[in-house]
Amino acid sequence: MDIAQQLDRLDWPSLEASLWERGYASLPPLLTAADCAALIALYSRADLFRARIEMARHRFGVGDYQYFAHPLPAVVAELRGSAYSHLAPIANRFAAALGEDGRYPAELAAMLELCHRHGQTRPTPLLLHYEAGGYNCLHQDLYGDVAFPFQLVCFLNRPGRDYQGGELLLVEQRPRAQSVGEAVQGEQGAAVIFTTRDRPVRGARGYYRARMRHGVSRIRSGTRYTLGVIFHDAR
Repeated sequence: MDIAQQLDRLDWPSLEASLWERGYASLPPLLTAADCAALIALYSRADLFRARIEMARHRFGVGDYQYFAHPLPAVVAELRGSAYSHLAPIANRFAAALGEDGRYPAELAAMLELCHRHGQTRPTPLLLHYEAGGYNCLHQDLYGDVAFPFQLVCFLNRPGRDYQGGELLLVEQRPRAQSVGEAVQGEQGAAVIFTTRDRPVRGARGYYRARMRHGVSRIRSGTRYTLGVIFHDAR
């Protein structure tokens, strides 16, 4: 079964409910162990990437990541396009709740065309790499005026066997309240969808914005690789 078929078979109403309630949703494995190993092996292929970032240099954390160049690897392109088509209707319901005028196109190609009209032409899917002691500071992946409200991360190693620690951190800041955080760990090949910037939260006077940021806790031992899938392109 290919990735598109696997995504089609998921319980999207339940996933959407989790996105509304917590700002993230955990998915079962979409990538096989062979898929994960093949993606990790690409990390040494400099010709496949448009940029490499050393986190410590920019005070982003400790580790490194690389943004894919065009054309994206087939498995990454399939995951990005198929997941987007399921997430676009949810994104539009989020936008309506927050009183936003714009709506997101139904298909990824039209979304990327919108990005390109705003000068955002560089692909954003990336591979991230951490060794023991590495971590990623809380942040948001916003690269221009156009930003899709969800993104996705896939775990490529086996937590508890290939590495210890390294949980995905999700922190929500509600207005005039203390932050709420969650630590999420997924099995190899599994994915987490989470809010890129804001989650609608129902209040006494309608919905308000809860700001979301994400990061990675310190890796205590081993090596951690993940695939990040961002649906909007960058300037």
